[in-house]
Amino acid sequence: SYDMELLLPQDSVYVPAQPVVVVKSESELSAISFMGALRIPGVVEFSLCLLFAKLVSYTFLFWLPLYITKAAHLDAKKAGDLSTLFDVGGIVGGILAGVISDKLGKRATTCAVMLLLAAPTLYGFSMISQFGLGPTVGMLLVCGGLVNGPYALITTAVSADLGTHKSLKGNARALSTVTAIIDGTGSVGAALGPLLAGLLSAGGWDRVFYMLMTADFLALLLLLRLVTKELSSSKSHPVSAIELKEH
Repeated sequence: SYDMELLLPQDSVYVPAQPVVVVKSESELSAISFMGALRIPGVVEFSLCLLFAKLVSYTFLFWLPLYITKAAHLDAKKAGDLSTLFDVGGIVGGILAGVISDKLGKRATTCAVMLLLAAPTLYGFSMISQFGLGPTVGMLLVCGGLVNGPYALITTAVSADLGTHKSLKGNARALSTVTAIIDGTGSVGAALGPLLAGLLSAGGWDRVFYMLMTADFLALLLLLRLVTKELSSSKSHPVSAIELKEH
């Protein structure tokens, strides 16, 4: 009809339907595979490093009260109370490790220096703990800081850095997998340490401390490649740009 013709455009143009392209957002990207997480630079080194660091930490956690009763000749209650100083030192050490590594932007180097200092400190503790309560308290705090500092740093900031590595191209769904690999590997050391300490203590506590010092030394060796990479970098990055992302 005439009315209908007025309502319709005189020069109608056919517009073909355009295909709809759906772009996945970052949250919809597929999660990384186990082998893909292992291929992220630094994951294997830090995982094995944590194995030995956690070995030392958990050996102290389970065997320290017994050692104090033998070395310092204290009753079980006092030895248990005294052994908590190791964890107090660990709190301070963990905070220091985080602050220092943030300022320097060098996670691996911070861990390596603390591990390097931890080995002779463990030997010193085995010697000084026989000379009374005062020296024992001081060495417990220092040992706790140096042993638990790298452990705390690797399980938190390092895991977060590696889980958001630049090789992932913005995919943040690797964080849980990377954290699980690192902490799971460390738990192997947590199981082995007290077991080895129980077997070696039968032949004398010196053997236990040699085992702990060896574990710290191995943890240090595993970080040497990453430390070399960090130290060879001519740039000094602030907190927002972590050195690990350049490995």
